[in-house]
Amino acid sequence: LLAEGCRDALVLWGDILIDGHNRYEICRKHGIEFKTSQNHSFESIEQVMLWMIDNQLSRRSVTDFQRGMLALRKKELLATVSQAIPAAKPDAAHAAAPAAPAINTKTSRKEVAQIAGVSSHTIGQIEKIQKTATPELIDAVRAGTISIGAAAAVASLTSGEQLAALAGGKKELQQAAKEVREAKTPKKSTSPETVNVGTDGNESVALVSDDNTPSKAEVIALKARISELVAENLVLKEQVSHLSAALEDARRAA
Repeated sequence: LLAEGCRDALVLWGDILIDGHNRYEICRKHGIEFKTSQNHSFESIEQVMLWMIDNQLSRRSVTDFQRGMLALRKKELLATVSQAIPAAKPDAAHAAAPAAPAINTKTSRKEVAQIAGVSSHTIGQIEKIQKTATPELIDAVRAGTISIGAAAAVASLTSGEQLAALAGGKKELQQAAKEVREAKTPKKSTSPETVNVGTDGNESVALVSDDNTPSKAEVIALKARISELVAENLVLKEQVSHLSAALEDARRAA
């Protein structure tokens, strides 16, 4: 702009600037002349805002969080618009002015994600941030201080806890997000460790029945006790066998 001036006209809808905000600020700051062009294709401010959102979504420099926020805002606006915007037919004097796009009423999370170019899961996280995060936390994720996922986790905390984490800086925010995730993750129960102890290879005894994993010494002691029980079991089986034989002899003798 400083070297070549403002070559492209700023786009207006009445007195509202709808395209060229950065150029307008630079031109005003440095006294650069600029031209304007009217876009008469809009019938309401909601249509103007939808067009502006689509313009922003087409820019590569927009972050995923910004894209998600824009797409959610578009969802809200679409809910207020009952009919499609008619296609614009600018005359030759306004041929350079961008036309308003036709819109439909896409409102599902999946479709909002498609509009933003992010996943449905990311849109869900951004919705949570939008609803429960403090303005300071939203500013932090906008600035890239904290990721969308971590911000969604921290947003589960109270406003005071969010502000306390923010005051601690990036590391404190990451730690807070980690603690929230761990608190929500169900504890995995320890799978029982079994040891085959039967003489026929089919018997087994669980060494772990609770969530607490036994120490090595406890495992050794349990194995020793199991060996004792197996030995006792063999003795009892032998005694039962002898008794059965004696009973059979007594029946025959009778």
